[in-house]
Amino acid sequence: MTIRGATARPRLAVWKFASCDGCQLTLLNCEDELLLLADAVEIAHFTEASSAHVDGPYDLSLVEGSITTPADLERVQEIRRASRRLVSIGACATSGGIQALRNFADVGEFTSLVYARPEYIDTLARSTPISAHVPVDFELHGCPVDRRQLLEVVVAYLDGRTPRIPAETVCADCKRRGNVCVVVAHGQACLGPVTQSGCGALCPSCARGCYGCFGPAPGVNVGSLVGRLLENGMGEPDVVRILRTFTAEAPAFREEADTHDSRA
Repeated sequence: MTIRGATARPRLAVWKFASCDGCQLTLLNCEDELLLLADAVEIAHFTEASSAHVDGPYDLSLVEGSITTPADLERVQEIRRASRRLVSIGACATSGGIQALRNFADVGEFTSLVYARPEYIDTLARSTPISAHVPVDFELHGCPVDRRQLLEVVVAYLDGRTPRIPAETVCADCKRRGNVCVVVAHGQACLGPVTQSGCGALCPSCARGCYGCFGPAPGVNVGSLVGRLLENGMGEPDVVRILRTFTAEAPAFREEADTHDSRA
């Protein structure tokens, strides 16, 4: 790794793996803040915004997407070696994303159904988060990530401090917004009591249950919530389905889903 001049702006890189690009678009949608950020850093790699590329080392790398191919696996290790700090952003990068549903099925069968010439598809059997392959300095959850939290993470690392992201559930956001609880009032299935906050309780604010896009919050008791869902009439297959949606490889959701999958 080479050493740049002390007056050089911090070098920021944004990388994409298997994903929909939604988290990169969240950064582009920062609009006014993005202009200030572009003045404060050197954007060395951000394919969603520009074809320009500057070789590393990078002071901060934001990584979107999951690892799904042998080439991905080699590339993420190169990015890690070139990055002083690496932050994985979004459900795909932190817990495999929707494409992790392949982890519970036969990927060979999927490719044979989707592609006319599946023999040309070079893919891994599982979709895995970035942290399964390289050390990660911070994981920012969400599908997509929240723009305010994303800016906080970027600014924090540029300032040399730890990001201040609240470790609380969607229920806290519901209380702040004065939402009527969809579980208590309407008996709806809702993952809000166990899901990391950040979306501003978007779905409960529209009178529907939380889908768990931000993944499990630290220290939550998923089994206790699932017990309540079963008491309210949800079947074992539906329990598995709601836990294996956006963040199927998040350990707290995966372990509880595996338990009920064996009973379904």
